[in-house]
Amino acid sequence: QVQLVESGGGLVQAGGSLRLSCAASGRSFSTHAMGWFRQAPGEEREFVATISWNGDITHYTTSVEGRFTISRDNAKNTVYLQMNNLKPEDTAVYYCAAALIPSVGLAGYDYWGQGTPVTVSS
Repeated sequence: QVQLVESGGGLVQAGGSLRLSCAASGRSFSTHAMGWFRQAPGEEREFVATISWNGDITHYTTSVEGRFTISRDNAKNTVYLQMNNLKPEDTAVYYCAAALIPSVGLAGYDYWGQGTPVTVSS
C-alpha cells in the first residue's frame, strides 16, 4: 500500500518554473515506478512523465521533453517534477501515481495522489 500527497503547485507566469513534490508513505515506495499525470479543465487525464524504481529509466510525453525533469529520492520517499519554461498549455491539476513498472497509461498505476493545481498565466 502506498499513499501519495502532492505539493508545490501554484500560479506562475509563462516562462517560469515550479517544482512539484510527491511524498509517499508506505514501505514499498522504493520498489515502485512513479509517474506524473495532468488533467486540464474539460480534458482527460494525460501522461506527463515516469521514472523507474531506481531512477535509471525515465520517459516523457513529447510536449514536455527538454522542459520537465522527473527525479526521485528513495531515502526521502519523494518523487519530484521540475518544470521549467512553463507555458499556458501546461495549466492543469498534476497527479503523481505509483506503479509496478514504468508506464504511460493510467491503467498501469495502482495508487494516486489527490493532485496539485498548476496555473500558468500568459
